Amino acid sequence: MYTIRINFEEKGLEPVTLHEVVANQSLLEVCLDNGINLHHNCGAVCACSTCHLYVNEGEAFLEALSDREEDFIDRAVNPRINSRLGCQCILQAGSGEIAITLPDQSQFLGE
Repeated sequence: MYTIRINFEEKGLEPVTLHEVVANQSLLEVCLDNGINLHHNCGAVCACSTCHLYVNEGEAFLEALSDREEDFIDRAVNPRINSRLGCQCILQAGSGEIAITLPDQSQFLGE
């Protein structure tokens, strides 16, 4: 089970901590299942960059960055060294703490 701390760059949103998150799901799925808006225009198939996020802690608990994901991260708004796509960040078996930051989602239109 994981504890996931989520910070937001969007003004007016307070940090959220999720407890007892199970493995074998993506950070995108975790966010959506908990009512947290994270755009995913391509339907979570690693074909866009709208589910872009920053992994601040716990990268080792996630599936490794693929070449395809890296290509799409390069197209994201304001990519950083800790950028990932939420649809590709699959929680591996185990437990630990993960901290992420979601970019301002108000910059995207539609799903």
